[in-house]
Amino acid sequence: MRNYFVILFAFFVTINAYSQSKTYKIGYLLEKSSVEIEALLDDLSSEISAVVGEDAIMEFPTEYRLVNNFSTDQAIINYNQLINNDADIIVAFGKINNLIITRNSSFPKPTIVFGTLSEELIANEETLNEIPNFNSITTTHSFKKDLSVFKELAKPEKIGIAVEQSFVDDLRIEDTFIKIGEELGIEIKLLPFTSLNDIILQLDGLGGLYLAGGFYLSDEEIANLAKELIERKIPSFSANPEKDVKNGILASNYDQSGLNQFFRKIALTIESIVTGDELSGVGTKIDSKLSLTINYNTAQKIDLPIKYSLIATTTFIGDPKLKVAEKNYNLVGVLQEAIAKNLDLQTLSRDITLTEKDVQIAKSDYLPNVSAGATGSYVDPELATVSNGQNPEITTSSNVTLQQTVFSESANANISIQKSLREAQKENYNSEALNVILNVATAYFTTLILKSNLAIQSKNLELTKYNLRIATENYEAGQSGKSDVLRFRSEMAQNTQQLIEAINQLEQGYYTLNQLLNNPIDTDIDVDEAELKKGIFSNYNYEQLGQFLDDPTLRKPFVDFLVQEAIYNAPELKALQYNIEATERSERLYGAGRFLPTVALQGQYYYEFSRSGAGVDFPTGFPSIPEGYYNLGLNVSIPIFNQNKQNLNQQIASIQKEQLEISKENIELNIEKNINDSVIELVNQISNIELSKLFEDTAKEALDLTQTSYANGAVNIVQLLDAQNNYLQAQLASANATYNYLQSAMQLERSLGLFFLLQDQSEREAFAQRFLEFLNNNED
Repeated sequence: MRNYFVILFAFFVTINAYSQSKTYKIGYLLEKSSVEIEALLDDLSSEISAVVGEDAIMEFPTEYRLVNNFSTDQAIINYNQLINNDADIIVAFGKINNLIITRNSSFPKPTIVFGTLSEELIANEETLNEIPNFNSITTTHSFKKDLSVFKELAKPEKIGIAVEQSFVDDLRIEDTFIKIGEELGIEIKLLPFTSLNDIILQLDGLGGLYLAGGFYLSDEEIANLAKELIERKIPSFSANPEKDVKNGILASNYDQSGLNQFFRKIALTIESIVTGDELSGVGTKIDSKLSLTINYNTAQKIDLPIKYSLIATTTFIGDPKLKVAEKNYNLVGVLQEAIAKNLDLQTLSRDITLTEKDVQIAKSDYLPNVSAGATGSYVDPELATVSNGQNPEITTSSNVTLQQTVFSESANANISIQKSLREAQKENYNSEALNVILNVATAYFTTLILKSNLAIQSKNLELTKYNLRIATENYEAGQSGKSDVLRFRSEMAQNTQQLIEAINQLEQGYYTLNQLLNNPIDTDIDVDEAELKKGIFSNYNYEQLGQFLDDPTLRKPFVDFLVQEAIYNAPELKALQYNIEATERSERLYGAGRFLPTVALQGQYYYEFSRSGAGVDFPTGFPSIPEGYYNLGLNVSIPIFNQNKQNLNQQIASIQKEQLEISKENIELNIEKNINDSVIELVNQISNIELSKLFEDTAKEALDLTQTSYANGAVNIVQLLDAQNNYLQAQLASANATYNYLQSAMQLERSLGLFFLLQDQSEREAFAQRFLEFLNNNED
């Protein structure tokens, strides 16, 4: 019972203590309101409540968020309104509010002004010292440093400086930027604006845009401005936080951690008010840290190459896997284009054309051979005189000769052999086409793997930078030694090199694809993602293929069926069979065929155009020779013995046939082995897809826990690096698992002698039907 009263007393004491906590109402003075600004104020309010804790009850009435819309008169009205109502603490943001508030010589309520000032404008700022109830928290930002980085990044010759019209009216901004431009060797054009459209209308002739203002532009407005700049290929730079870069602006030198530091300082200042400390003096000036952030996709869209030297010190926003290219390929498209344009296949198609000509040449042995000739002759007159008109001194004549093969076993054999060789060449083309398709598919999936690797290496570098920040904070807080900082700097250098290598490897992947597609090597191309059940794979049974192989009861008959299909489809076997048929025809030719006669028809027509000179006349009583006459003949020949060459040729043909049959058996064995190897590899990849995803999730969770523990000093740097490396390997394995599975499936299809992606629906259904029939016919 006594313990009960003690607990009850303690409860009432706690309740009474809580009830005595004072309530503070915070009033915010703003220059403009938007969804983004309201979100930032909510973050600041949460930070204040968290820091103050139980020392007081903090309230942030929405009606105490007053906006002046860049009006000096309204700013005065808003400030007086908070002075006269029950707001306990005034927090003011923005240049206009700062100008109005700092004109006062006394402050009836605790007043905090905060904002970002340019180092170049600070010299013009008034300072307040030791004034009760006033505190100023500012962070400095250098326009000159921003423009210097912008110049190095994009090399613009003329930069437009976008800044709110009210700032131009109240500050000597134009003079400041002209001076900076002269120092940096850049032509400067000031772009005052009151709306987004004001900026867009002044973009003509610019080589770059610097958002010195624009903090109050909404995310949608920044995105629209970035889109306009990208269309005009104008690089851009922002003096605002990285959200501008996320919305499409090329780059920013603003360190986001500075905003968090800003909020924490405001919260601590309000806590000091709650605990009874007095405000006085200028307060705190926070030096901003420089941290270059670049939108990777924007850089690509405006064709701006990123220097490798910037990678280590730059944070990249965007997806390296998203690329703006002249040509985009999906897998089916790249396979079809390879078949149409690949140079190796074009060479082989010419070989087929040549074998067609060989067939035509062989057939031409049965076409008539007709030749015509003309002759002019001069004979010694003395000899012509005694020739009795048979050989006059001068004659001109012509003749036409015809030769026609009626039957020839060698001609018949040659026609058959050339036809077989033609068909064999077609199968060689089909075989090479399958190889090209596999090579292109392999290059396609390799490129996807390299794209994933680039994205993962980029994220890993950012992760290392984040861990370096933790190590630096721990070192500055005395929780760890400097060796951790140095170790992460070394790790960052290695990760940077890995990222550079990933970029170059991806470029090499594109070069390989361009070569296979007969594109100029430097053609800017990209490839679409390949995901099971999505895109072009949504209508193909790759998942069902995996189910057949994953079921032990179906795997054996399915593999047997695949081997049967592969042997039936294999163009290599078909080519060998045609070559065997050609050698068999040669055997018959040099065997019994050599005793078959060759029958040919011959004919000639002779015509004498003229006779002159001595010896023209025939002797009296002798008939004259007609001017034109012909003769016909039939030739039949049978080879009896040809130096034993016929027997030797028959033996050679027989040996060649045996060679081809042995090669055929070897190819059949290789096909069976390749099918079984591909099936095993597919089974491995099926399990790898699920296990790699589990590995990635587990590694990510382990990394998060290890990061938290390291930040709290509970684990050492080695454990954090191990967790990071495990997560890196898990990401690589998970990202590539599907690609490896599909690539293994394509390898299996190559062994099958067909590719499902290039078949129509009826062909795929016929394949499934043949498998069902095979199962029914082979049931035990």
